[in-house]
Amino acid sequence: MVASSTIRAADALARRLYAEGCRYAFGMPGGEVLTLVDALEDAGIEFILAKHENAAAFMAEGTYHRTGAPGILVATVGPGALNGVNAVANAHQDRVPMLVLTGCVDADEAQTYTHQVLDQQAVFRPITKASFSLVPGAAHVIADKAVGIATEGRPGPVHIDVPISVADAQVPAAAPPQRAKAAPTAPSGADLGTARQWLAGAQRPVMVVGLDAMVEEAGPALQSFAETYNIPVVTTYKAKGLLPEDHALSLGGAGLSPLADRHLLPLLHEADLILCLGYDPIEMRVGWRDIWDPTKQRVIDITAEPNHHYMHQASLSFIADCAASLAALSEGVTPRKTWENGKVEITKEALAKAFPTDENWGPAAIMDSCRAVLPRDTLATVDSGAHRILLSQMWNCYEPRGLTQSTALCTMGCAIPLAMGTKLASPERPVVGFCGDAGFLMVAGELSTAAELGLKPIIVVFVDASLALIELKQRSRQMKNRGVDFAKHDFAAMGQAFGGAGHTVTTRAELEAALQTALTAETFTVIAAVIDRGAYDGRI
Repeated sequence: MVASSTIRAADALARRLYAEGCRYAFGMPGGEVLTLVDALEDAGIEFILAKHENAAAFMAEGTYHRTGAPGILVATVGPGALNGVNAVANAHQDRVPMLVLTGCVDADEAQTYTHQVLDQQAVFRPITKASFSLVPGAAHVIADKAVGIATEGRPGPVHIDVPISVADAQVPAAAPPQRAKAAPTAPSGADLGTARQWLAGAQRPVMVVGLDAMVEEAGPALQSFAETYNIPVVTTYKAKGLLPEDHALSLGGAGLSPLADRHLLPLLHEADLILCLGYDPIEMRVGWRDIWDPTKQRVIDITAEPNHHYMHQASLSFIADCAASLAALSEGVTPRKTWENGKVEITKEALAKAFPTDENWGPAAIMDSCRAVLPRDTLATVDSGAHRILLSQMWNCYEPRGLTQSTALCTMGCAIPLAMGTKLASPERPVVGFCGDAGFLMVAGELSTAAELGLKPIIVVFVDASLALIELKQRSRQMKNRGVDFAKHDFAAMGQAFGGAGHTVTTRAELEAALQTALTAETFTVIAAVIDRGAYDGRI
């Protein structure tokens, strides 16, 4: 059989995504994207029908964290495209490579037909790295450009509008050669010499490690460097696990909890060298703004892009790759004794005492029991709320991406679809999603998708019938209780209604039994953990 010399433009796009490693696409089709869905499936990319485009994009992110390939969101024209805006903005701020493929009415048709027609590129440009409108003559080039822009530098989403007639237009089957990807870069010159001198002389160095280092998979280089020079490591909460959190030099994830900051910030203030490795402060709360003075402390910044955020400044700044930079920085530098005053050990002990696990029941007891019962290699997700702040301190991660969450945008309702995407891409690993009861209600319909796909994540719901974090802030400002409470619901029954298992627990023993059952269940499990109002007071 002779291969055709032409293919559809949609096929050109789909084949380039397959070549990049993409194997899943998520969304809800309309008539305007039928050719696109058909092309994705023909290329070997499974299309997953979700119940809402916002959740579909978080599922796509979940697969990215396991496979390394960009996520794919498919949305039809108008309301379908707009439903995905929140999760696309989240991908932009959380540095998640994603291809956002939207159906589009043909340009000539749009001059006289206005139903559901709007400027989708104008919507997506501010929340993506780039936006394209697919044209037949450049289908292959646009596909390659989109992949490159999404994955290189700081990753992020790229939007492609696919007009109806363009998707079906015939284009040459042979694609032009793909552009070669840039090689890793390392610091050089006089500033590198200065940085080496500072490292050689540092008695109290600290590393602050962030999202760029995780994206660049710099964990092994980070651990080797930290151990060689005996440097304690603070990560952002998105970068948790780059250094295993049971390592003696790990001080855990930072940036969410004021309680944790009380112990971490004094250590940073005492440091005579602060090495920021891939530290992108878009994750951090305002308490991390200007927490050091680069005119009084030696601060080295190694990042993927120039500092235009002004959250902090540095004494030396390198736009370079993390692992290559550590190798260059350490060349010829002899290790010395550091932190001989014992402050690292004292800080580590103080952090453990600040987040005790010995309560009989409550959010800390739930997290402690989950970490104790679930295997060490369990992958976790969490959505926004008071539970996330506490979990980010208490859930130990032993590998990068061991806890996935919305960090920069901090959007609710992400834990369940993130867990689904994670489980789809890593079916052999235990997966648990932690969510508040309000976040659960936002996306409960996606449990039906989990049942349809045969996915078996464990969903732990913190049930207190309140927007707990907002209610806590309301009380701290001595305001009346308004707009933060809702009715208690039977979340276990909801899990059962959508085809899963459900348990309601009010003690450690009940929770531990439910977790053990869930680990061998034939379907997903919803565990509703009922806690008291105000259970987070004093804990975060």
